[in-house]
Amino acid sequence: MRSLAILIAGEPVPAAFAARGSYADMIRAVVGDAWQGPWQDVDARAELPDFERFAGLIVTGSSANVPTREAWILALEQYLARAVRAGLPVFGICFGHQLLGQALGGLVTKNPKGREIGTVLLEVVASDPLLAGIEGPLWTNMTHIDSVVTLPPGAHVLARSALDENAMVRFTERAWGVQFHPEIDREIIGHYVAARREALSAEGLDASAIEAELADTPAAQAILRRFAASSLLKC
Repeated sequence: MRSLAILIAGEPVPAAFAARGSYADMIRAVVGDAWQGPWQDVDARAELPDFERFAGLIVTGSSANVPTREAWILALEQYLARAVRAGLPVFGICFGHQLLGQALGGLVTKNPKGREIGTVLLEVVASDPLLAGIEGPLWTNMTHIDSVVTLPPGAHVLARSALDENAMVRFTERAWGVQFHPEIDREIIGHYVAARREALSAEGLDASAIEAELADTPAAQAILRRFAASSLLKC
């Protein structure tokens, strides 16, 4: 059986890493038994293996910024573009979502509406199998300063927030991106707010008010689980 690969593009802030491990650890914990096969962790900042050996790809978040156009980011974008063209199922999270948007012909820049961090309400604007069964508000945990500001050709917005029109996107039949972190719960997003407290204050944001509104986001977790359980994965 083929592995479901996690392309690791960065690590959580230190307090989050100490509490729960890497992004890959948190992703596996949320997916649980939704994926019955093996996993493979891949350092996306190093040499990338042949994607044909995998059932699908999950691309993690990162403190890196797509607009910097670092060499490893460009290489990863090209890798993802080839994987998507080959029909491999791909799920991008935060930085991974932005990489997909840029790789497939869109544009990522600093979010013109500012930083988005904390537990954020999304408005679902289209139906999709990954959103099946979600009723009422879609609460998510987010932390980002960059956004996909221009969608690539053929992409469809599934959900948006007050600060990000492209918060969840179906890029192709088998490729999705979410600006939020389905693997992050209330405790972990709290570590991010604490780590960014000085920056938040400098930007005129109230960290204490953000902390007071933090919550777990089970509906967002269900989206990641549905991807992992999808019949599209090349088992």
